[in-house]
Amino acid sequence: MIKNVLAITLFIASLGLAVQAQTRSARVIHPPKLGVFGVEERYVLHPGDVLDVQYRYTPEFNQTLIVQPDGYVSLEIGGDVKVAGRNLEQVRTLILSKARTRLAAPELTIVLKEFQKPYVVVSGEVAQPGKFELRETLTAIQAVMLAGGFKDTAKSSQIIVFRKLNAETAEVKTLNFKSLKRTGDLENDLTLEPGDMILVPRNRISKIERYVRLASLAAFLNPIIR
Repeated sequence: MIKNVLAITLFIASLGLAVQAQTRSARVIHPPKLGVFGVEERYVLHPGDVLDVQYRYTPEFNQTLIVQPDGYVSLEIGGDVKVAGRNLEQVRTLILSKARTRLAAPELTIVLKEFQKPYVVVSGEVAQPGKFELRETLTAIQAVMLAGGFKDTAKSSQIIVFRKLNAETAEVKTLNFKSLKRTGDLENDLTLEPGDMILVPRNRISKIERYVRLASLAAFLNPIIR
C-alpha cells in the first residue's frame, strides 16, 4: 500500500498546481443542506475561515481570528482551541466556557466574516488544471470539461477521485471515461462533493488501494485546498 500511495503522491507532486484559496463574505451564505431526518445542517468551520469574536462588556478582548490549517484559533481568553468542524453556535459555547474562567457573566457574539466557497480540484493531464467553485450539482466528467478537457496524453480509462472521509483518511474512486466518451454510459460518471480532487494520470497506475491516509498526500494537497 505504501508503494501505491507513494506512486500517486509523486505523480501529484509533478503537477505543480498553484491555486489560491478563495474566500467570501459571510453575508452570502451557502444554501442550507438537509441532514438525517431532514434536519437542516449548519455551516461548520474550516481552515482559512475568518471569525470576529465580540464581547459586549469587555471589548478589549475582541478579536479577529483566522482558523489555522490545524483547525485551531488562539484566544485572548482561553488560549488555543480547536474550532474546525464546529458550527458557530458550538464555537460560541466553547469560547464562553473559556471566558467564564476570567469573566463573571460574559456576553459574546461570533460573526463569520469570510469562508471558503465549496470547490473541487482537477489536476493532471487536463488543459487547465486548477480549483473550481462548486455552485451546483457537478459530475466528474463535467469538472474535467471545466478544466478544458483531456490532453492527448491523458489516460482517460483510469481517472482517480480522492474523497475525504474524515480527518485521517480519503477514499479513492476510479472512473473509466474512455467508455463514457464512447457509449455515453452515465453510470460510469460520479456526482462530486465539496473538496473532491480529480487526478487525470498520464500513465496507468497498476494497483490503487481503496483508502489512503491524508497524511501521505498532505504535502501536495494542502497548497491546493487551503
